[in-house]
Amino acid sequence: MEFYRPTSWREALEIRAAQPDALPITGGTDVMVELNFDRARPAALLDLTGVPEITGWSEREGQIQIGASMSYTAIIAELADRLPCLALAARTVGSPQIRNRGTAAGNLGAGSPAGDSHPPLLATGAKVHLESVRGSRELSIDQFYLGVKRTALEPDELIRSIEVPAARGPQQFAKIGTRNAMVIAVCSFAIALDAGSRTVGTGLGSAAPTPRQATDAQDFLAEALPWADRDPLAEELANRFGELVAAAAVPIDDVRGSARYRRHALAVLARRTLGWAWEEYRCA
Repeated sequence: MEFYRPTSWREALEIRAAQPDALPITGGTDVMVELNFDRARPAALLDLTGVPEITGWSEREGQIQIGASMSYTAIIAELADRLPCLALAARTVGSPQIRNRGTAAGNLGAGSPAGDSHPPLLATGAKVHLESVRGSRELSIDQFYLGVKRTALEPDELIRSIEVPAARGPQQFAKIGTRNAMVIAVCSFAIALDAGSRTVGTGLGSAAPTPRQATDAQDFLAEALPWADRDPLAEELANRFGELVAAAAVPIDDVRGSARYRRHALAVLARRTLGWAWEEYRCA
């Protein structure tokens, strides 16, 4: 197996163009598991940890640019106030050692429907910035997922950054697993309330071949919430929201849970996270 470790973004793109079979890694937390169990044996590894252009984050006009090699630990420490939903999800990823190495961009590149960063990125309307030696392009997050572990990345492209709007209202994330830490989600859910535009964003994980939004649930909630009066959340409204979220899922039966259980759990998570977010909005 060949191993490449570029020291600049341009060098990384040139290696990617010349060696499209080289598997990009930043934290390598998913890749190394596959290698250790001999489930995958790529022709080469492209280690991006030495590329300074994709570290850290920046903010411009309310948009946060997260570099592809920024770890979950850094997101929690530096962006919890601006991107609370993503930071909440990052706290549920593996152990501290995994969070020190793993990245949201790596989660995107792996394309697993169970990835913890997908629901927050969907709920907040994130964009993915892709580059190759041919140029750059930007995709909305919902355009990035094509199927189970399939993404819109071209063979010569790399993820440079993820663009996420800074929070404009309460955000929440929750997931269900077989234990509290170091667990792949049975299902997960994220919600983002935009107090200014009075809109709602959602994201479902481990509930379909790709991460997805519950668009009918979003539209219903945006119209039904008492934004101006800030009244307590009606039980019927929360229940209907949960039903619409569950209806958006197309889960499967697997070793972690049944399709029926996932739908039920998503309805519960939707009601619960909505309750938390709405109380935060009412008390603001």
